[in-house]
Amino acid sequence: MKVDIILGLQWGDEGKGKIVDVFTPRYDIIARFQGGPNAGHTIEFDGKKFILHTIPSGIFHAKTLNVIGNGVIIDPFILFREIDKLCEAGMKPGENLLIASRAHLIFPTHRILDAVYENSLKLAKIGSTLKGIGPAYTDKYARNGLRVGNIHDPQFRRMYDHLKEIHLRTISNFDFDLASYKIEGFSFAEYESHWFESIERMKALKIIDAEVFINKSLDAGLSVLAEGAQGTMLDVDFGSYPYVTSSNTVAAGACTGLGISPHRIGKVYGVFKAYCTRVGSGPFPTELKDETGERLREGGREFGSTTGRPRRCGWLDLPALKYATVLNGVDSLVMMKADVLNPFEKIKVCVAYNESGKLVDSYPFDLSSEKLEPLYREMEGWNTTLARDISRKDIPQALEDYIKFIEGFVELPVDIISTGPDRLQILQD
Repeated sequence: MKVDIILGLQWGDEGKGKIVDVFTPRYDIIARFQGGPNAGHTIEFDGKKFILHTIPSGIFHAKTLNVIGNGVIIDPFILFREIDKLCEAGMKPGENLLIASRAHLIFPTHRILDAVYENSLKLAKIGSTLKGIGPAYTDKYARNGLRVGNIHDPQFRRMYDHLKEIHLRTISNFDFDLASYKIEGFSFAEYESHWFESIERMKALKIIDAEVFINKSLDAGLSVLAEGAQGTMLDVDFGSYPYVTSSNTVAAGACTGLGISPHRIGKVYGVFKAYCTRVGSGPFPTELKDETGERLREGGREFGSTTGRPRRCGWLDLPALKYATVLNGVDSLVMMKADVLNPFEKIKVCVAYNESGKLVDSYPFDLSSEKLEPLYREMEGWNTTLARDISRKDIPQALEDYIKFIEGFVELPVDIISTGPDRLQILQD
């Protein structure tokens, strides 16, 4: 058996969680391979809405195992806040949730460091979610971090205190009021206390050598779906650097984030919105800072699942989309939020850029250039509501034309179309 992958092709928030939830009945195991609680995967069904930050999006299917892989970084406090909300909704996540022993931990001081670094950037802020992601990955690659498997070590508190002191010395070099800073509404001491309570609760969860488990499962003929977080354009190597996340969000990240060989990779599903959004700072060539952008924001409920911040909105950027499909070796496209474009009489799509008078039809190294102007193809909108019970063959011709144009540009099929937030609002060939 091989591992299929679902990942985002834009700046995150594409709707991956919903598609993972829809696909879950086809798989025995759902495995998250990177990122941390900066993710916000939203799933809606039966009139209920759930937002997952760390737990894989297959958790709502009791017969499917969900693995938090070694490439993920975990804040125990946030993890158990998720678990408790699922339990309140009548679910039993402790029964089908497995955690990699090699996944790294986010400390309370990682979150403070995140705020310190972001504050020091002033006007050049990255737009961090302030969840401690960057500092935790920094410690991982500097070989200072602690992992989930360390929590059973009798010396865990000593190891924690040692790294905490290193963090506090760094923080003391900045003009930062630690005493008054709140994390999730708590003082540092209160949050640290809750964090250690969560560490104790974590000891009762199923902690495994996930790379061994996944490979043995594949050998036994079980099916695995790898779930990515954030999006390709936020990849630390290939995204709009430095306004990126701190992990590899591309398909290759599934190999290191789960401990699988490239030979084990099967089909890659790339998820994108029918338009573009971005949260936080960074270049965004097709951004619309006008009434049209506001219509997209309101129609798509474009407010961050993790931060609540309004998302920046703009037209679909096809050169960036094609770049993402090539990086990931995408086999099949999934288009989300087609319904958000329902009321538009005209729709624009970026097909190239004008960079200082030069036509550029591929994703450039420097998106931040002020001289980079998107060049658009204007298309007819379908200007009608998509019924909940519509089938693929019955969609408006203008929507079909829009899809065909995208397919022709990126040279890949759009096999799935989402027409609303509910898990049932899906069109498939």
